[in-house]
Amino acid sequence: MNYTIFGESHGPAIGVTLTEVPAGLALDMDFIEAEMARRRPGQDGLSTPRREEDRPEILSGVFQGHTTGTPLCAVIRNGDTRSGDYSQLKACPRPSHGDYTGRMRYGGYNDYRGGGHFSGRLTAPLVFAGAVAKLLLDPKGVGVRAVISMAEGVEYPSREQLEQLVLAAKAQGDSVGGSIEGTVDGLPAGCGEPDLDRNVEGIFARHLFAVPAVKGVAFGAGFGFARMRGSQANDPFVMENGRVRTRTNHAGGINGGITNGMPVTFQAAVRPTPSIALEQDTVNLDTGEPVKLTVQGRHDPCILPRALPVIEAAAALAAWDVLNLPR
Repeated sequence: MNYTIFGESHGPAIGVTLTEVPAGLALDMDFIEAEMARRRPGQDGLSTPRREEDRPEILSGVFQGHTTGTPLCAVIRNGDTRSGDYSQLKACPRPSHGDYTGRMRYGGYNDYRGGGHFSGRLTAPLVFAGAVAKLLLDPKGVGVRAVISMAEGVEYPSREQLEQLVLAAKAQGDSVGGSIEGTVDGLPAGCGEPDLDRNVEGIFARHLFAVPAVKGVAFGAGFGFARMRGSQANDPFVMENGRVRTRTNHAGGINGGITNGMPVTFQAAVRPTPSIALEQDTVNLDTGEPVKLTVQGRHDPCILPRALPVIEAAAALAAWDVLNLPR
C-alpha cells in the first residue's frame, strides 16, 4: 500500500489516504481506535498536555464495514490548539526542528504553528495506516511488536525508571531520547531481493525514517557487528520441527536483502524532543541577527512511550510491502 499523510498540527484536521488497499477487508474500528489510543496525547506526565480525541473519520474507501479497494481516506480533527504559542517561530527557528528547513524548502509559506506538517502530531494518521496494515497481516500470521530498548543510556528501562528519567529532565526544561526495538514475526523465507527497490532492509528503513525523530535504524546486531568476529556474528543453521532456522539471529532475519524466515528485528534511534524549555541559541531569519529562544507551547519531554505504536505502524506497513513483493 502507498499512503499520503496530509494536514498540519494546528490546522482543522490531519489525515491519511491509502491506495492499493485490498477490497473486502473488515475494517475493525474498535481495534483501530485502540491503536490510536496508545499514541493519544495528554494521558500522563510523560507526554504533552495537549488533549485530542484522535478519532478517525472514514471519508472514502469503506462500504458496509469493508474496504472497497478504492482509496481509503481517514481524517482526524484537531481540537486543542493554541497557535499563539508559536508566533515567534516564524522568524526564529527551533534548533534541530523542521522550522528552518521547512521555511527554506517552501519559501516561507510553510505553516510554522506547532511545527505544521513537521509536527509529531502527524504520526496519528500514520498509526491509522499501520492499524489497517496490521489487520491485513494478522490472517497471514504476521505480528508486529515494539519495546523501549533504551532511554538516556538506560537499557530496557522499567516504567518506574523511565518516569524518573523523564520527570527529572522535564523539571530541568529538557527532554530525553532513546531507542525502540521492533520485531516482526511470521514473514516467510524468500521475500525480497538484493537490489535497491526490493531490499527488505531498505523497505523497512524507508518506512521507519518517515517517522519524525527517527535518526538511526539498524537490523539484528546492527552496529554491534563492528565489535564482532565472523565466528561470533554468524547465525548457524539448524533444523527445527522440519524447518530451517538459525540458532541465533544476529542478522535480524535478513540475509542478502531477503528474509530468512527468522523474526525481522531492528532498532530505531529516537532523538530527544527538540522543543525544550531551556534557552537556546538561534537566529532571526528576517534580520540575520543571533537571538536567544525560549520555546513556548506544549511538548513531550520524551516521545518514546507514544512512539511505540508509531514504530509498529511503520513496521507493519513495511511488512505488508515485503509480503507482497513478487517472488
